[in-house]
Amino acid sequence: MAASNDTVSARKPQSGADFNDGAAGPSIDPADVARFSAQAAEWWDAHGPFAPLHRFNPARLAFVRDRASERFGRDVRTRGAFDGLSLLDIGCGGGLIAEPMRRLGFDVTAIDASAENIGTARAHAEQQGLDIAYRAATVEQLEAEGAGPFDVVLTLEVIEHVADPEAFIRACSRLVKPGGMMIVATLNRTLKSLALGKVAAEYVLRWVPAGTHDWSQFLKPEEIRAMLSPEPVAVSGPWGLVYDPFKDRWSESDDADINYMMIATRD
Repeated sequence: MAASNDTVSARKPQSGADFNDGAAGPSIDPADVARFSAQAAEWWDAHGPFAPLHRFNPARLAFVRDRASERFGRDVRTRGAFDGLSLLDIGCGGGLIAEPMRRLGFDVTAIDASAENIGTARAHAEQQGLDIAYRAATVEQLEAEGAGPFDVVLTLEVIEHVADPEAFIRACSRLVKPGGMMIVATLNRTLKSLALGKVAAEYVLRWVPAGTHDWSQFLKPEEIRAMLSPEPVAVSGPWGLVYDPFKDRWSESDDADINYMMIATRD
């Protein structure tokens, strides 16, 4: 199968899942929401279904911390380095990103289309004594309500799961405060990502359940850039994230053929 160069069109939501969790919007894919909801209680089990995400997380956190430090002139060696700055985590899952961002000093709002995920995230944050504003909602709902804007908007490994990627990412960008930044993480649509990010990860290594990803919905960096071109943001990247099986560790790389991150800034 050859990798397509065509721009991804709006995704047709998968059938077979009904839910009513308070979140609503055209970006929702019910089947994906149901899939992650079914595993909500296991988000914080480092040896459970989300174990690969726990291994992946340090590299994502370092990227967000370092780029935000550069953007806002903050010293990450100081306590509460990002005090006074607001952050929106879109598609927060069980809170694996939201919690460390709050510990860094950000005033964190975190949303997810799954009420089950939000319940898990809220309970865990309360156990840790962290005040995070969790809500089952979509980015479209927040925009319609006039929420924000936020200094930092994160959408990490979410856009490949939504029904309308362009409408979703543009709505995300409109929640960025002037002077702020949005960080997007996703998977590239290449033959390499088909072999390793889809087939190997789901069927050989069993890192994630089979069917977690639809390779045809992976996005090329230039497609992200084109989707955001109508918005008043400057897009940079991609920066790759790669896995070293010998060190069992993820790190930033020039190789963006599978996992990558991009930044959009609003001046």
